Amino acid sequence: MLSKLLPVLTLLALSSAHFVLLWPPPADFDEELEATAPCGGIMPTIDNSTADVQVDRFAISIQNTHPAAEWSFLGTLNTEPPFNFTELVPVVDTTGIGEFCLDRLSAPSEWAGQSGVIQVIDRSPDGKLYQCAAVNFVTGSNNTAGPACSNATDLEATWTSAQSLEGAGGSENSMTMSESASATAGSASSSSSGVAAMVTGVGSLAGLGLLAAGLAL
Repeated sequence: MLSKLLPVLTLLALSSAHFVLLWPPPADFDEELEATAPCGGIMPTIDNSTADVQVDRFAISIQNTHPAAEWSFLGTLNTEPPFNFTELVPVVDTTGIGEFCLDRLSAPSEWAGQSGVIQVIDRSPDGKLYQCAAVNFVTGSNNTAGPACSNATDLEATWTSAQSLEGAGGSENSMTMSESASATAGSASSSSSGVAAMVTGVGSLAGLGLLAAGLAL
């Protein structure tokens, strides 16, 4: 009986949260402070448990509890304020609730061998929310987020041309999270035309829901 209740209890607990950064492991999580920039009220610290992030390709995994949200993904080599974050990819819009994993982010190659911070920003009906993770940037490529990288079946994502959550508008290209395609592009262009040109098509891959369409994701 208890085993049947555990998934329900977990869902109820998450339903009261804003969003939870699953990978890379966040510095900590305090739901009451998540609206506090730049890291949800928790400062990341480099220590022996800091996760490695491969600069050529890495994944970010999120437990999303909002039916609709906008996401920014940023990085920096600074490990204390002011962080001076760099936008790693344009803004992504999502609809649907559940696990959300992007498996084709990348960082500048010159960051390899240095420590830094990954920042995730979520703009949702709750307002703008923040979480950060301390990371070690290393050489190489990895498409997993901890043990796995998966997405909720009904989650849909829209790749936009906006370069930050302060911007608005721009061309959009939609895809479902049950679709996947290989991504060959590097860092996304800051122009709308550059982002649109990188969307070269989406292929189907049953069982996975990776957000990729010829993008730097």
